[in-house]
Amino acid sequence: MKIAFVGKGGSGKTTLAALLLRHLATTSSGTATADGSPPPVLAVDADINQHLAAALGAADDEAVLLPALGDHLGEIKEYLRGTNPRISSAAAMVKTTPPGRGSRLLGVDTPNPLYDRLVRPVGGVRLAVTGPFATADLGVACYHSKVGAVELLLNHLIDGPGEYVVVDMTAGADSFASGLFTRFDQTFLVCEPTVRSVGVYRQYVGYARDFGVRVSVVGNKIDDDSDVAFLREHVGTDLLTWIGRSSYVKAAERGQVLPIDSLEPTNVNALDTMRAAVDSCVKDWPHYTAQAAEFHLRNATAWANDRVGEDLATQIDPEFVLGPAALAAVH
Repeated sequence: MKIAFVGKGGSGKTTLAALLLRHLATTSSGTATADGSPPPVLAVDADINQHLAAALGAADDEAVLLPALGDHLGEIKEYLRGTNPRISSAAAMVKTTPPGRGSRLLGVDTPNPLYDRLVRPVGGVRLAVTGPFATADLGVACYHSKVGAVELLLNHLIDGPGEYVVVDMTAGADSFASGLFTRFDQTFLVCEPTVRSVGVYRQYVGYARDFGVRVSVVGNKIDDDSDVAFLREHVGTDLLTWIGRSSYVKAAERGQVLPIDSLEPTNVNALDTMRAAVDSCVKDWPHYTAQAAEFHLRNATAWANDRVGEDLATQIDPEFVLGPAALAAVH
């Protein structure tokens, strides 16, 4: 399953993404591997503020050396393009270009040159990072050009039963600048018991529900029953669970990442609830494929045709459907 964490800046979405990642990577479940070992997990930091590595336990000098997806966009395009005859060149690929027959596809745990080059183990989790918005980008680049690498990877990634891809997204509603918000089976919107945080929830849900995006609210920084009551009043049945104030999280925010089994039992229960919500999702690969084509056409008409100098609608392969059968066919 593909999972997104979104929310207001400072709501704690990166912290919760790291907690769920470490929980998934150390806990078996009914949908995990046959021998009961933890399932394949892949983490992606797609936030403009790159903090997921640190939240997973990386030291600053380790985090800064992680290879950035945004710095290798040309290589990513060239690899994913494969022998797809509908794509004239890697330069003609944009962030929404969907795969077709001849494209290279990725599995969550399938060895490939992109993972070898761009994915690193951090805190027991395989992690890829978009890369920071650097000083050289100021005034000349948009952060969405970096996040485009993530969208391309997700469009070409096939996740099987008991496999998890967790993406820490940009704050607020920035992910609506393309079709990236539709690339997930489950979106967790992290919400503090504040008016501003609830406002981001309303904005996000207002967009997402029009496209069938499954959104659940996870409360964070919950002190007492009044905080839960506040969230229930404003988000209703979208409130799935919540994380209470935590000495474990406080230690992590001060640079001391403890073993995940040190997390408070009530907060572990919240992570179990989140995992159960993810596992209950039903994959709809034809719909997923159709949405990729829809947003590619939108972007082609709005800007990409002019940028590339081609009619990018022809990149869509009408007979191609993403899914495990497509991945098996190319491996």
